[in-house]
Amino acid sequence: MSIRNRMTPLTTVALGAGLVLAAVTPALAGTSHTPAPASARPAAVTTAQGDPRNVTQRVADFYGAYIDAVWDGEDPASAADAKALRGFYLTASTRKKVTAWEQRNHADGILFAQNTPVKWKAAYAGSGMGHATTRVTLTWSDGKHPEVTRIDVQSDLTTRKITDLKQVR
Repeated sequence: MSIRNRMTPLTTVALGAGLVLAAVTPALAGTSHTPAPASARPAAVTTAQGDPRNVTQRVADFYGAYIDAVWDGEDPASAADAKALRGFYLTASTRKKVTAWEQRNHADGILFAQNTPVKWKAAYAGSGMGHATTRVTLTWSDGKHPEVTRIDVQSDLTTRKITDLKQVR
Protein backbone atom coordinates (compact mmCIF):
# COMPACT_ATOMS: atom_id res chain seq x y z
CA MET A 1 0.00 0.00 0.00
CA SER A 2 1.45 3.36 -0.94
CA ILE A 3 1.90 6.23 1.49
CA ARG A 4 -0.72 8.21 -0.39
CA ASN A 5 -3.34 5.51 0.13
CA ARG A 6 -2.58 5.29 3.87
CA MET A 7 -2.70 9.10 4.35
CA THR A 8 -6.09 9.57 2.67
CA PRO A 9 -8.15 7.89 5.48
CA LEU A 10 -6.09 9.68 8.14
CA THR A 11 -6.59 13.03 6.43
CA THR A 12 -10.32 12.38 6.11
CA VAL A 13 -10.64 11.52 9.81
CA ALA A 14 -8.60 14.57 10.86
CA LEU A 15 -10.62 16.88 8.63
CA GLY A 16 -13.91 15.43 9.91
CA ALA A 17 -12.80 15.78 13.53
CA GLY A 18 -11.80 19.39 12.91
CA LEU A 19 -15.19 20.21 11.40
CA VAL A 20 -17.03 18.59 14.32
CA LEU A 21 -14.85 20.48 16.81
CA ALA A 22 -15.49 23.77 14.97
CA ALA A 23 -19.23 23.15 15.12
CA VAL A 24 -19.33 22.07 18.78
CA THR A 25 -16.90 24.56 20.33
CA PRO A 26 -19.13 27.67 20.06
CA ALA A 27 -22.03 25.77 21.62
CA LEU A 28 -19.85 24.58 24.49
CA ALA A 29 -18.45 28.08 25.02
CA GLY A 30 -21.93 29.62 24.98
CA THR A 31 -21.16 31.71 21.91
CA SER A 32 -23.70 30.35 19.51
CA HIS A 33 -24.97 32.63 16.80
CA THR A 34 -28.48 32.81 18.29
CA PRO A 35 -28.63 36.02 20.35
CA ALA A 36 -29.87 35.72 23.91
CA PRO A 37 -32.94 37.72 24.88
CA ALA A 38 -32.08 41.21 26.11
CA SER A 39 -33.17 40.38 29.65
CA ALA A 40 -30.78 37.42 29.80
CA ARG A 41 -27.70 39.31 28.60
CA PRO A 42 -25.28 40.56 31.24
CA ALA A 43 -24.44 44.25 31.42
CA ALA A 44 -21.45 45.51 29.53
CA VAL A 45 -18.21 44.26 30.96
CA THR A 46 -16.50 46.94 33.02
CA THR A 47 -13.36 47.04 35.06
CA ALA A 48 -12.67 48.76 38.31
CA GLN A 49 -9.57 49.44 40.29
CA GLY A 50 -8.70 51.44 43.34
CA ASP A 51 -6.07 52.85 45.63
CA PRO A 52 -6.87 53.13 49.36
CA ARG A 53 -4.41 56.04 49.66
CA ASN A 54 -6.41 58.21 47.27
CA VAL A 55 -9.13 60.19 49.07
CA THR A 56 -11.25 60.63 45.94
CA GLN A 57 -11.15 56.85 45.42
CA ARG A 58 -12.15 56.33 49.05
CA VAL A 59 -15.14 58.66 48.63
CA ALA A 60 -16.10 56.72 45.48
CA ASP A 61 -15.74 53.44 47.38
CA PHE A 62 -17.88 54.78 50.22
CA TYR A 63 -20.68 56.01 47.96
CA GLY A 64 -20.63 52.81 45.91
CA ALA A 65 -20.91 50.58 48.97
CA TYR A 66 -23.37 52.87 50.74
CA ILE A 67 -25.71 53.07 47.75
CA ASP A 68 -25.52 49.28 47.37
CA ALA A 69 -26.52 48.85 51.03
CA VAL A 70 -29.39 51.35 50.79
CA TRP A 71 -30.54 49.94 47.43
CA ASP A 72 -30.83 46.49 49.01
CA GLY A 73 -33.09 47.88 51.73
CA GLU A 74 -35.14 44.69 51.94
CA ASP A 75 -32.05 42.76 53.05
CA PRO A 76 -32.07 42.68 56.87
CA ALA A 77 -28.35 43.37 56.96
CA SER A 78 -28.51 46.49 54.77
CA ALA A 79 -29.26 48.96 57.60
CA ALA A 80 -26.40 47.56 59.66
CA ASP A 81 -24.11 47.74 56.62
CA ALA A 82 -25.00 51.39 55.96
CA LYS A 83 -24.39 52.27 59.62
CA ALA A 84 -21.04 50.42 59.63
CA LEU A 85 -19.97 52.23 56.44
CA ARG A 86 -20.77 55.58 58.04
CA GLY A 87 -18.75 54.57 61.10
CA PHE A 88 -15.73 53.63 59.03
CA TYR A 89 -15.65 56.42 56.44
CA LEU A 90 -17.01 59.46 58.36
CA THR A 91 -15.52 61.29 61.34
CA ALA A 92 -17.57 61.28 64.54
CA SER A 93 -18.44 64.97 64.16
CA THR A 94 -19.59 64.39 60.56
CA ARG A 95 -21.82 61.50 61.67
CA LYS A 96 -23.43 63.80 64.26
CA LYS A 97 -23.96 66.50 61.63
CA VAL A 98 -25.53 63.97 59.22
CA THR A 99 -27.82 62.60 61.95
CA ALA A 100 -29.00 66.11 62.86
CA TRP A 101 -29.71 66.87 59.18
CA GLU A 102 -31.67 63.60 58.86
CA GLN A 103 -33.81 64.40 61.90
CA ARG A 104 -34.64 67.86 60.52
CA ASN A 105 -35.31 66.73 56.94
CA HIS A 106 -36.62 63.15 57.33
CA ALA A 107 -34.29 61.97 54.57
CA ASP A 108 -30.91 60.27 54.15
CA GLY A 109 -28.14 62.70 55.08
CA ILE A 110 -25.51 60.98 52.93
CA LEU A 111 -27.61 61.13 49.75
CA PHE A 112 -29.63 64.22 50.77
CA ALA A 113 -32.76 62.41 49.57
CA GLN A 114 -35.52 60.01 50.55
CA ASN A 115 -34.84 57.57 47.72
CA THR A 116 -31.80 55.89 46.21
CA PRO A 117 -29.96 56.97 43.06
CA VAL A 118 -29.55 54.59 40.12
CA LYS A 119 -26.03 55.79 39.31
CA TRP A 120 -23.22 57.75 40.90
CA LYS A 121 -19.77 59.06 40.06
CA ALA A 122 -17.04 60.79 42.02
CA ALA A 123 -14.47 63.27 40.70
CA TYR A 124 -11.61 65.17 42.31
CA ALA A 125 -12.63 68.81 42.78
CA GLY A 126 -9.61 70.36 44.52
CA SER A 127 -7.59 70.41 47.70
CA GLY A 128 -6.08 72.78 50.21
CA MET A 129 -5.33 73.21 53.90
CA GLY A 130 -5.02 69.48 54.50
CA HIS A 131 -8.32 68.55 52.87
CA ALA A 132 -9.48 67.35 49.45
CA THR A 133 -12.89 67.86 47.92
CA THR A 134 -14.61 65.23 45.82
CA ARG A 135 -17.68 66.13 43.75
CA VAL A 136 -20.18 63.27 43.87
CA THR A 137 -22.84 63.28 41.16
CA LEU A 138 -25.94 61.20 41.86
CA THR A 139 -28.22 60.24 38.99
CA TRP A 140 -31.80 59.55 40.02
CA SER A 141 -33.36 58.25 36.81
CA ASP A 142 -32.54 56.80 33.43
CA GLY A 143 -33.54 58.26 30.13
CA LYS A 144 -32.80 61.18 27.90
CA HIS A 145 -32.87 63.85 30.64
CA PRO A 146 -32.10 62.18 33.97
CA GLU A 147 -32.32 64.13 37.20
CA VAL A 148 -28.95 64.63 38.91
CA THR A 149 -27.79 66.15 42.17
CA ARG A 150 -24.29 66.95 43.34
CA ILE A 151 -22.59 66.76 46.71
CA ASP A 152 -19.19 68.16 47.65
CA VAL A 153 -17.50 65.73 50.01
CA GLN A 154 -14.54 67.00 52.00
CA SER A 155 -11.93 64.52 53.25
CA ASP A 156 -8.97 64.90 55.58
CA LEU A 157 -5.76 64.15 53.66
CA THR A 158 -4.09 62.56 56.69
CA THR A 159 -6.87 60.28 57.98
CA ARG A 160 -8.73 60.05 54.63
CA LYS A 161 -11.98 60.29 56.65
CA ILE A 162 -14.93 62.30 55.34
CA THR A 163 -15.13 65.53 57.33
CA ASP A 164 -18.01 67.34 55.61
CA LEU A 165 -20.84 66.88 53.08
CA LYS A 166 -22.50 69.80 51.30
CA GLN A 167 -25.24 69.83 48.70
CA VAL A 168 -24.24 71.74 45.60
CA ARG A 169 -27.05 74.03 44.54
